[in-house]
Amino acid sequence: MAATLEKQAKRWTYEEYYKLDDDQRYEIIDGELLMVPAPGILHQDWLGDLYSLVRVFVKKNKLGRLFFAPVDVVLDHKNTVQPDLVFVAKNNMGIIQSRGIFGTPDLVVELVSPSSSHRDRNAKMKLYARFGVKEYWIGDAAKRSIEILSLTKGRYELHCSAEAKGKLNSLVLTGLKFDVAGIEGQF
Repeated sequence: MAATLEKQAKRWTYEEYYKLDDDQRYEIIDGELLMVPAPGILHQDWLGDLYSLVRVFVKKNKLGRLFFAPVDVVLDHKNTVQPDLVFVAKNNMGIIQSRGIFGTPDLVVELVSPSSSHRDRNAKMKLYARFGVKEYWIGDAAKRSIEILSLTKGRYELHCSAEAKGKLNSLVLTGLKFDVAGIEGQF
C-alpha cells in the first residue's frame, strides 16, 4: 500500500515510468502516474474491427503507420499515454522509435469505458490539443458510437459523429469514409 501511495504522490517522468517492473499499465499526465486497467472484451473486439478497417485504408494508400495499445506515446518527459489507436503520417515517421512514439502523432483514438470516460473526454482531450494532435476520435463500444474531433486554433471541434449507424469521414486520413454500423464488435 505504501508503495502505491508513493507512486501516486510524486511527479513522474517517462524514464522513471519506463523502469517500473510491476506488469501494470500506466499513463503519465502532467507528471501524475495513472493506472490503466485492461479493457473489457467488447472494447477489444470493437477496437479490433476499427483497427482492421483503418489499417487496410492506411496501408492501401501508403499514408503512414497505425498502432494499437499498448504502445507508449511520449509527448514530453511528463506526458506518456497509451491511446487505443495511434496514426503517424508518412511525413512524421521520425517520431517512431523502437520503444514507442516520441512526439505528436497525427491522430489518436480512445475508446471510452466507465473507468476512462471522464479522463478521455477531459484531461486527455486537453492534453492532445495542447500537443497539437490534429484529429481525436472518441469511441464508445457500448453505444456503438464515434465522434471525430478536429483541432482548430488549439481546440477540438466536432467534425462528425454517429451512433449505431451513420457515415463518418476523417480529415487527417483523407478519403477514409465508413459507416459506424460496419464496426461489429460483439460480446
